Amino acid sequence: MRDNQQVSVIPAKVSENDPTAQEPDADSELVLQCQQGNQHSFRQLYRRYQQRVRSTLYQLCGAEGLDDLVQEVFLRTWKGLPQLRQVSQFSTWLYRICWNVASDQRRKFAQQRSFNSKLKTATDGIPLGESKPSQTPNLMHLHYQDIVQRGLQQLSFDHRAVLVLHDLEDLPQKEVAQILGIALGTVKSRLFHARMSLRQYIQEQGEML
Repeated sequence: MRDNQQVSVIPAKVSENDPTAQEPDADSELVLQCQQGNQHSFRQLYRRYQQRVRSTLYQLCGAEGLDDLVQEVFLRTWKGLPQLRQVSQFSTWLYRICWNVASDQRRKFAQQRSFNSKLKTATDGIPLGESKPSQTPNLMHLHYQDIVQRGLQQLSFDHRAVLVLHDLEDLPQKEVAQILGIALGTVKSRLFHARMSLRQYIQEQGEML
């Protein structure tokens, strides 16, 4: 039984015919074939994991540029496969690549925000004409999952990553620690605080409805 502090979120749906659920050991053989240059085997791995990769990246980075991020993950995967020694750890290694791609994207966003801020400061004195008031989202029309997604964006990137990998992707805490390169105790701590923060956000939005 998992921790009592679980937040109810909707993970990516996994089909009953999901090959990752039925053939957990088949990855190793496919990886070995990929390491010999077999592109057909890599296409099989892609079909098997692309939805999980897409779901993880969406929760970490949002919808903007999602297709490009997914392609970047699998491009890095293909290039890195020849160096993968522990083929049985392929899924953990793939999630690690997802984390790296998401982290790179986060840094790009931060740089862009910094640039936009400097640009705004430089142009504050220039009259731009009448501007329309911003449209505030009407929370009365938001579905629960929309609120959860907004709540995830309120979390720090580190807290969001732990929550996404553990609660949405259903990965064990030990594997999450391996993917993120942090101690198991750190995973537990971040998971606790992320759940508490997300629950508080959802409750606050519920009071506004």
